[in-house]
Amino acid sequence: MEDYLLDDEARRFRADVRDFLQRELVPRAEAIEDRQDWAAVQAVVRALGQAHYLTLMFPDLYAGALSAPGLVHATILSEEAAAVNYAFETTIATATSCAYPLHRYAQPAVRARYLDGIVGGREVGAICVTEPEVGSDSAGMATRIEFDAHRNEWVINGFKRYISNASVADTYIVYGISNPAVPSRKGMSAVVVPKETPGIHFPRCYTFMGRRGCVVGEVVFEDCRVPADHLLGQRDEGFRIMLAMFNFERIILGGSGLGQARAAFRIAADHAQRRESFGQKLGCKQLIWDRIAEMSWRIDAAELLTYRAARLYDAGRLSPKALMKPASMAKLVSTETAIFCADAAVQILGGDGLTKEYGRAEQLYRDARALTIVGGTSEMVKYLIACSDLPSLKPNL
Repeated sequence: MEDYLLDDEARRFRADVRDFLQRELVPRAEAIEDRQDWAAVQAVVRALGQAHYLTLMFPDLYAGALSAPGLVHATILSEEAAAVNYAFETTIATATSCAYPLHRYAQPAVRARYLDGIVGGREVGAICVTEPEVGSDSAGMATRIEFDAHRNEWVINGFKRYISNASVADTYIVYGISNPAVPSRKGMSAVVVPKETPGIHFPRCYTFMGRRGCVVGEVVFEDCRVPADHLLGQRDEGFRIMLAMFNFERIILGGSGLGQARAAFRIAADHAQRRESFGQKLGCKQLIWDRIAEMSWRIDAAELLTYRAARLYDAGRLSPKALMKPASMAKLVSTETAIFCADAAVQILGGDGLTKEYGRAEQLYRDARALTIVGGTSEMVKYLIACSDLPSLKPNL
């Protein structure tokens, strides 16, 4: 079923991306995984920018060979990169998620100042949403973004955590409450904060069981001031901007899950055809072929949902609210499939699946586990799907 929803141009693009990653990322993947080598990550990001891969979502900036670049192609890039190294893919997906609201909502001078470096691969960006008491319930955030009319500046105070690219990013998109007198969804704003701004601090980075090489940490804002033109969109429009960004991010995460799932499947299928047990190839055992078959159909389902959502996005005919369901379904099925396939691969390999010495199965197992949490938990996206299917009700979380 691979590439069933893609046209010939997109299939050629996939082949080009694979060749590029084979040259640029594969030789550095071990350094990223084992030594968490940020310089290795930066080198591949720069190469991506020079090859125009980071402008796929922005046709007015794109200078590559595609006739109509879009989210379908960005999702292919995400899928292929995640199959090689999910930590690296997280870095570029986060940077692209930062570039998206900059491109769409920033004022021209601000857009030119901060966007060019990100899409050119010279810089990376970060998105600041999650807080100690706020995960999926993003509207309940405590960060405050207040306007100082006397100095014509926005003042940011708050504490964000689990921020990908924290401390290494050059540009931060920060969401916070700008009007506490109204419901959070009607009083949230988003601002652009460059790393060198006084008052921004990075208390610590986290150590995760997977995604080694992806920098994730905390960001604190203490009377952090940016000029008035660093507001994205209009005041109190931040929640709507965030929803549109989440649709984009969840479809990209569908690609991430698909890449991880396919990598795990290839490892399991190769082992099942090579390893002998009790006088037969392992794949001849019913329990094994049953698991291989389930991995296969889950991957096909994930592919169809992910690229359907990407094509719907590129078509531009759905509102962010209408796109929420297909984006959530893509994210849900692909990321759950990644966990299923990573777990099955380790089980099929047995002891070999638990060791670094016998391949990447254990790395895929550790990396995949984050996918059903980041970008909206499986529980949260199920809620979003149900809300679309039960329009006359408001299900309780």
